[in-house]
Amino acid sequence: MAAAIASSLIRQKRQAREQNNDKVASNKRRSSPSKDPRSLCERHIFSVFSKVRFCSGKKKKPVRRKPEPQLKGIVTRLFSEQGFFLQMQPDGTIGGNKDENSDNTLFNLIPVGLRVVAMQGVKAGLYVAMNAEGFLYTSDVFTAECKFKESVFENYYVIYSSTLYRQHESGRAWFLGLNKDGVIMKGNRVKKTKPCSHFVPRPIEVCMYKEPSLHELEEKLLKSSRSPTMNSEERARALEQEEEQQPEDSTEQDGS
Repeated sequence: MAAAIASSLIRQKRQAREQNNDKVASNKRRSSPSKDPRSLCERHIFSVFSKVRFCSGKKKKPVRRKPEPQLKGIVTRLFSEQGFFLQMQPDGTIGGNKDENSDNTLFNLIPVGLRVVAMQGVKAGLYVAMNAEGFLYTSDVFTAECKFKESVFENYYVIYSSTLYRQHESGRAWFLGLNKDGVIMKGNRVKKTKPCSHFVPRPIEVCMYKEPSLHELEEKLLKSSRSPTMNSEERARALEQEEEQQPEDSTEQDGS
């Protein structure tokens, strides 16, 4: 009898222990898939919104502008062996000036080719050019007549010659020059061996320039409001008349 009671008690304790184990296991199974304290509905809403791609505000890629070509040139003064600084007055007149501090003697020297430069007056904003007759003039726009070849002479002076015009028979270049009075000379009368064509650049600062837009000569005549510098041409013609009245060797003395 006692053995039956003891066996019954053991069986009850075993059943009670097994029931407790089943409850603990079921609780663990419920909480194991996700320990997130949020409700199933909240988790569902969160998962839906996490997958939604907001396409209403598309970002436009910034348009990158191509960098404009930059040319490294200098602001300089051109000192002639004749004792004058090349100058360009506000009205476009080209000549010589002994005042080193004058703003009219400042030029932008812009490289436009291999040993080819354009000379632009800083104050006037005009280009130095040489026409088919050898006269220097100023132009509002950049043309082929505004190109000058820059060469270093044997005495370390710099000479500037037209890239477009030269003597037809001999092929001798036409040079930029100032006579002993500081008056601009006709290009075909300037010789590279004479002091009138010799210049020494005196750089002020290095600057970056946009590449000048090349205009056709006919286009320049139509669009440009400025005609060739008549003052320089009149001076050159006056010099020619004086030279015709003087002996023949006076032409050589002009460049001395």
